[in-house]
Amino acid sequence: MSTSSPEAVKKLLENMQTDLRSLSMECKKKFPPVKEAAESGIVKIKTIAVRNTGILAALKENSLEVVQPFLMGCGTKEPKITQLCLAAIQRLMSHEVVSEAAAGNIINMLWQLMENGLEELKLLQTVLVLLTTNTVVHDEVLSKAIVLCFRLHFTKDNITNNTAAATVRQVVTVVFERMVAEDERFKGIVEQPPPVQGNTNRRSVSTLRPSAKDAYMLFQDLCQLVNADAPYWLVGMTEMTRTFGLELLESVLNDFPGVFLEHQEFSFLLKERVCPLVIKLFSPNIKFRQGSGASPAPVEKPYFPICMRLLRVVSVLIKHFYSLLVTECEIFLSLLVKFLDGEKPQWLRAVAVESVHRLCVQPHLLRSFCQSYDMKPHSTKVFRDIVNALGSFIQSLFIVPNTGNSTAVGAPAGGSGSGSQGAALGGPGAGGVGGNLSTQAAFEYRGTWIPLMTVSVQGSAKATYLEMLDKVEPPSIPEGYAMSVAFSALLDLVRGITSMIERELAVEEEAAAEFRATHPDDEWQAQPGAHLVWEEMVSACWCGLLAALSLLLDASTDETATENILKAELTMASLCGRLGLVTPRDAFITAICKASLPPHYALTVLSSNAASLSGKAYSIQGQSVQIISPSSESHQQVVAVGQPLSSQPQGTVVLTAKNIQCMRTLLNLAHCHGAVLGTSWQLVLATLQHLVWILGLKPGMGGALKPGRAVEGPSTVLTTAVMTDLPVISNILSRLFESSQYLDDVSLHHLINALCSLSLEAMEMAYGNNKEPSLFAVAKLLETGLVNMDRIEILWRPLTGHLLEEVCQHPNSRMREWGAEALTALIKASLAYKHDPPLAQNQRLQLLLLNPLKELSNVLHADIRQKQLESVLQILQSQGDGLGPGWPLVLGVIGAIRNDQGESLIRTAFQCLQLVVTDFLPTMPCGCLQVVVDVAGSFGLQNQELNISLTSIGLLWNISDYFFQRGEAIIQELEREEEVLQKQAQEKGETLNRPFHPAPPFDCLWLCLYAKLGELCVDPRPAVRKSAGQTLFSTIAAHGTLLQQPTWHIVVWKVLFQLLACVRTSSTTADKEKIESGGGNILIHHSRDTAEKQWAETWVLTLAGVARIFNTRRYLLQQLGDFFEAWEVLLNHIQSAALSKNNEVSLAALKSFQEILQIVTPVRDSGDAFAVIGVPPVLIDPLSASGPGRPLVRSDSLVERLTRYNGAELQAPPPGEESALEDSALWWSAWNTWYRTGTDSTRPPSGPGEKFSFIPSQPFLTALIQIFPALYQHIKPNFSMEDLRKLGVILHGAVSVPISSDASPFILPSYTEAVLTSLQESVLTALDVLQKAICVGPENLQVMYPAIFEQLLLFVEFSCKPPQYGRMETKHVANAKYNQAEWVALNYVPFAERSLEVVVDLYHKTACHKAVINEKVLQNVIKTLRMPLGLKYACPSESTWKLAVSSLLKVLSTGLPVARQHASSGKFDTMWPELANAFQDFLFTKSTPPDNLSIQEFQKNEAVDVEVVQLISTEILPFANFIPKDFVGQIMAMLNRGSIHSQSPSFTEAEIDVRMREEFSKVCFETLLQFSFSNKVSTPQEGYISRMALSVLLKRSQDVLRRYVEDERLSGRCPLPRQQVTEIIFVLKAISTLMDSLKKTQPENVDGNTWAQVIALYPTLVECITCSSPEVSSALKEALGPFKDFMQPPVSRVQNGES
Repeated sequence: MSTSSPEAVKKLLENMQTDLRSLSMECKKKFPPVKEAAESGIVKIKTIAVRNTGILAALKENSLEVVQPFLMGCGTKEPKITQLCLAAIQRLMSHEVVSEAAAGNIINMLWQLMENGLEELKLLQTVLVLLTTNTVVHDEVLSKAIVLCFRLHFTKDNITNNTAAATVRQVVTVVFERMVAEDERFKGIVEQPPPVQGNTNRRSVSTLRPSAKDAYMLFQDLCQLVNADAPYWLVGMTEMTRTFGLELLESVLNDFPGVFLEHQEFSFLLKERVCPLVIKLFSPNIKFRQGSGASPAPVEKPYFPICMRLLRVVSVLIKHFYSLLVTECEIFLSLLVKFLDGEKPQWLRAVAVESVHRLCVQPHLLRSFCQSYDMKPHSTKVFRDIVNALGSFIQSLFIVPNTGNSTAVGAPAGGSGSGSQGAALGGPGAGGVGGNLSTQAAFEYRGTWIPLMTVSVQGSAKATYLEMLDKVEPPSIPEGYAMSVAFSALLDLVRGITSMIERELAVEEEAAAEFRATHPDDEWQAQPGAHLVWEEMVSACWCGLLAALSLLLDASTDETATENILKAELTMASLCGRLGLVTPRDAFITAICKASLPPHYALTVLSSNAASLSGKAYSIQGQSVQIISPSSESHQQVVAVGQPLSSQPQGTVVLTAKNIQCMRTLLNLAHCHGAVLGTSWQLVLATLQHLVWILGLKPGMGGALKPGRAVEGPSTVLTTAVMTDLPVISNILSRLFESSQYLDDVSLHHLINALCSLSLEAMEMAYGNNKEPSLFAVAKLLETGLVNMDRIEILWRPLTGHLLEEVCQHPNSRMREWGAEALTALIKASLAYKHDPPLAQNQRLQLLLLNPLKELSNVLHADIRQKQLESVLQILQSQGDGLGPGWPLVLGVIGAIRNDQGESLIRTAFQCLQLVVTDFLPTMPCGCLQVVVDVAGSFGLQNQELNISLTSIGLLWNISDYFFQRGEAIIQELEREEEVLQKQAQEKGETLNRPFHPAPPFDCLWLCLYAKLGELCVDPRPAVRKSAGQTLFSTIAAHGTLLQQPTWHIVVWKVLFQLLACVRTSSTTADKEKIESGGGNILIHHSRDTAEKQWAETWVLTLAGVARIFNTRRYLLQQLGDFFEAWEVLLNHIQSAALSKNNEVSLAALKSFQEILQIVTPVRDSGDAFAVIGVPPVLIDPLSASGPGRPLVRSDSLVERLTRYNGAELQAPPPGEESALEDSALWWSAWNTWYRTGTDSTRPPSGPGEKFSFIPSQPFLTALIQIFPALYQHIKPNFSMEDLRKLGVILHGAVSVPISSDASPFILPSYTEAVLTSLQESVLTALDVLQKAICVGPENLQVMYPAIFEQLLLFVEFSCKPPQYGRMETKHVANAKYNQAEWVALNYVPFAERSLEVVVDLYHKTACHKAVINEKVLQNVIKTLRMPLGLKYACPSESTWKLAVSSLLKVLSTGLPVARQHASSGKFDTMWPELANAFQDFLFTKSTPPDNLSIQEFQKNEAVDVEVVQLISTEILPFANFIPKDFVGQIMAMLNRGSIHSQSPSFTEAEIDVRMREEFSKVCFETLLQFSFSNKVSTPQEGYISRMALSVLLKRSQDVLRRYVEDERLSGRCPLPRQQVTEIIFVLKAISTLMDSLKKTQPENVDGNTWAQVIALYPTLVECITCSSPEVSSALKEALGPFKDFMQPPVSRVQNGES
């Protein structure tokens, strides 16, 4: 309810009347005047109430009268009355019905009461009500009221004093509040202030309004009073205390700063009165030093209450009026700093530190200090001093032990004289303080233990001692209080400055961003002023802060405190980084780093870093602030023990919980403020590396660090406390590098550079010792790379360069391995990353990414190469399809294998290649296909792993298949590429340089493939050669059709012939040493146990392959210009192979020869041309393929054969192609080759001493001779006698070659079988082909018959006289021992006999040919037959002479008629003596029959002899007139001899009658007689011969008989020798034969003498009758029988011929 409402007014009137009534009652007796006044007052009030509507206004007007009764009542000095009156007055005041005059009266009355000491509390209350309810009290009245309160403050009564003090404070406030209200009222009215006269007169207040004037006077007097001067306005003051005065001053300054700032009169007071006053009052504190009690002049001691209040005033002044009092504040601040000195009393330092704290929570104020002082020339560096003072203060606390109470005042200081920071570096710590460890938060440093208290909430400076206004004596400061305040101050200072600057920076950055958005082209210009201030602030404070914080960090034993310190250091470091202040940034980071590492450890690692970064040792602006070295003793919980990371192994080091805490801060710093770290990444990372090492974290996949065990030395020991932390730490570590993706490019480069130099250091350390290296840097480089894939280009070169050049080359294998792991992981990740634009469209980037992979090939360490190849494999598996232009690089890596690398490397590389060939040929640019071929070839050529070589040849085959299938596409792409290359080459003015250049690009691809295979065909390893050879020829066979015709030229000359030449050279120079069995249990077959034999196999394959190509592709090759030269070269190769000293090669050469002559049909296999790969075609025996004699008919035409080889791709060759194949030059070239081969291979060794280095084998010779018939079909037309002669030499030579005895069982038939060897068969076949050709050929060919006969007859001679092979000793086959390596002559008998049969057969056909007659063939035949006939039983084989005889008979039966026919021509003249000799030699052989000849055999043989004689009797003697006489004479002599054949004496008695050849003699005799008595005697001479023969015979018979009779008589009973008996029997039989003949003959043909001789025999025969031998008797009977025909009566004696 307001005081002006009617109800209130009514109430007031009632109350007043009541009060007055009470008053009149009280005073009725003692004070009647008062009673009367009261009563008249009642009337007055009633009157006012009735008359006026505005009752309150009326009351105020009449207030003097209304108040009067109560004033009078107070004058009674009666307590009860006084109280009643004062209450009534207060009621009036509260209703504001007291006028100014009345108020004056009231005050006067109160003053009287005060002087009388009455109702003091009521008085104060009344004054207060009076002054607060309205503004009627001014000037002197007001001053009187205020003085009244002051006076009451100094009474003896405590309650009154305190109440008065409160009232004074309130009154002072009221005065100033009135002024503020007054200013409010006049706010809108601008008034012209009168001119100011310099303000020299303190009392010049004319310019002020009333309330302002009161306030001014009041404040001026307060200053006077504090300064102990008389007041100007507060008249009547009796006493005053400074403390109270200062409190009032402070409250005014604090509560009404606006008054002083807006009114210059008040400002003037501040400057002129307050500041000097404060400075003056401070003087005792300034001058006083602890410990200087003995100074000459006595010094006033500091007084706690004043000092403390002064500091409060100073705080307010600085806070509110700093801008007015710049100079004064400089003084105050300097004083504050001084009060922190070690020599000041503890309480003083405590309140000073509290004051400083108050400043520290006002960053804007601090900024102003910096701007006003530090940044001005020639000015105190106030801000810097404050911070440094705090630092020194903290340091001094650790050095001067704090006794905790003011008694320390007189104690000696124990610090150094200066008390500057230098003291902090003073003597060593006071030794460890055991037992000081407690849970209480505290700092401990070198034995000084200082507890930490919670002094204020963060960011507010709540002081304890500055508030102790009631204390007079200095309080005792608890231990650790000052430290705690200083610590809070420091933290608040850092927090305030950093957050302020960062806020402003953020605003500026926002503005910059906005500006850039709106003006993209313009450059943003920041206000330099702000930056300068920020930089100056940081520069001024960082040294002191760092010194203090480092010390505190080292001394802190409380996790929270540590955390706060670290946070401060971290925010400072980050701020310095943002402002680009490198030195302070690095200093703070170094501090955190050092704190992370074990004590004394840090000194080795970081000192080098710090020194290199700033050799300034942190001396800035003359003030040297050094980081205190860590205290030696540990007062921390040890959580880990590990090994230090250094090149020299040291002991172990320990990590404490604080170290780990610092480490986390460091991680936090790097994580959140990486962008501002710049070069200090190096410090951070180096420290982290050491910590990681000590904690035993090892890098795992992708570079993340996982807890692992140390490799050597005492293992890392970790407590469970830290074990739980480790995953977190490792996680933060990873996140730290993950967050590098948010760094800008420059910061990222800093990070990479730091990691690289760190890595270099780690490598330095890892040199020369086998200690586990630190892989931190490498692992983190990897992690950084992986998370920055989106801008990989910027960091790729430094990153990979370092890994490649340094890490991968490092001798320490673990280091290397990680380098490679990192590099390959990066490459794999970068290729897998989805770049924008994609890699496929950004060729440059792709090559950039793949390049390091290629560079790795230059590293010699196998483990690196292994890693490289494994990653290639993975890249192929994951990104193979997208490699595109990167293929050459990848293939280069795969192909960079060398033989000195291990097997496993080559195996891995090969896996890659296999993958490429199986999966990726279609996706790579065709230009790379040639590289693939080269790479596959290089795997074939490596000699570490045979299987890989073989498989790579298989790959080449697959590649060729791919070329074949994708031919079209490849051709198009290659031609496009070719055009581009041509263009480039032309622009540069160069020629296009590529292998096999003129050929089209696709053909070049094939040629490269063939060339590679060709290289592999001459590999040192036989298996590789074999496989490569087969593949080469198969690919040419299968895909050759794709090549352009000119390319074939290159294939033939550059590939095939070159290959043949190499193989020939290698084969001829190969080693003949026996190769011991291969490794393990592999046995080598004896046919392959020397290098020479292995090369032989290669030669065979190669030659066969080339020959097959010539055969199957002949029509194509013949279209090349130089086919003939190629043919010659091929034949030359065949010849040299055929003449090689290796049976396998030579035989194969002939097979190839046969193939190119198309004697054999190419092998067919279910129509598949390439089914039989590398197997020489099966030789189809020429004899069976086309019977001897028929011209060779090909089983299929060339066209069919080609079509079959190439599917139906080829068109039929143009007509006339067939005939071209028959080109005679080619065939004659072949004939010459054949002839040279034959001549050389069958020519026997020359010298006698010459070891038979090589003798051709039978299969070889057979094959050689088998070639001739087919060859002959093509050269028939021009085959001359000379050629025939050449052929003869070869055939003869071939047949003469012996066999080695170890081969003979396989080739030779057993001696008794009459079988021809296949060689002999083929020789005869060759001649057979010839003679058949002559037979059907033109006349002129027939001149060759004699030569053929001559050749055959030579062979016939072999039956008796085997051919000699040079001067070689050959054993007869029957005597050869198989196990001796001698040479065995063949059994030539069957061959000779077959030859003889051929001769007979041929002669039978050709006897009448002119040439045969002219060349005396018959004579030669007979002459040849003479040998076996003459040898007869001495022949090597019995069959020979029998065949010879039968052949002779056959030949003569054909030839004799011809001879007779041509008798006149004389062409046969020489034959007859030859024939006679033949008969002679045969019938009267010098050889004796073998002893074991059976009777039957003998009789058979005799029958043969008889047959001969019969031939003479039928074919010769009847035609004696056509036959030369001497021949006939010879025949007769022979028959004569045969008819009286005397036997050799060697027969046994038993067989003599059989062996006498009686039948033969008889036939001879008969023939002789028949011829003698034949009436056809043409000339007397013939008759004479026969008569002569007869008389000889008869005379001889006479002699034999006579001798027999005589011997018989002499021998008596003894039988005669069997021989003689046989003889006599023969004679008797001859006589009987003669008698028969004579009986048959015409008597006139018989000579008279003959008769006489015959009759003369009779007596002799009769004498024989007495013989005892029954055989003789029976023969005698036969002989005597015919004589009966002579027994007839004698006729008349008429002369012969006359009657």
